[in-house]
Amino acid sequence: MRPRRQKSEINVVPYIDVMLVLLVIFMVTAPMMTTASIDVPSVGKAAQPPAEALQVNIRADQSLSLTLPGKSERSLTRSELAQAIVDAQAKNPEQPVLIVGDKSVKYEAVLSVMDELQRQQVKRIGLLVQPTGK
Repeated sequence: MRPRRQKSEINVVPYIDVMLVLLVIFMVTAPMMTTASIDVPSVGKAAQPPAEALQVNIRADQSLSLTLPGKSERSLTRSELAQAIVDAQAKNPEQPVLIVGDKSVKYEAVLSVMDELQRQQVKRIGLLVQPTGK
């Protein structure tokens, strides 16, 4: 009687099947995953804001105020904001406008203010951020 020889081959077909099933599962679930929240206001390196810029302040309670260069801050409603900026830019239409949003303000609130200013043909709009070193 001859001794049986062992087969030294690996059957990889079941491993390929499992990998293809996992690939399909990841491809289906990847678009459904939500992204984590991002703390936007602080950055590693930020340019200095222009000194003569108009500042639109959005507080945590979503109230708005406008700060003109060299003047004090005044509270405004959303409907008054665009007209106040157009009036302030009457002499210099290229004067930049900075949107200063509180960390806890929803991104949607900042975008709605930016959208409103763009509808009023305000040309230079930016976001004010604080460097992390400060």
